Amino acid sequence: MQYQFQANNIHCKNCANTIKVSLEDDFGDIEVDLSKDPKVVTVDLKDEKEIEDFKTQMKELGFEIIGQV
Repeated sequence: MQYQFQANNIHCKNCANTIKVSLEDDFGDIEVDLSKDPKVVTVDLKDEKEIEDFKTQMKELGFEIIGQV
């Protein structure tokens, strides 16, 4: 199921690339919409555990999830 999350500290294309390179092996294709504020990250996740894992790994990278769209 596709989820969209608002995230803090994403400022540029390099931030988006860091997220993609770091997390795509675990979570598949990740899109980062840099035109929105706060920035929106779109990802396909299977269940509640995978959602929590994604949020945790985003936070470890320095990009805290602040809400769901």
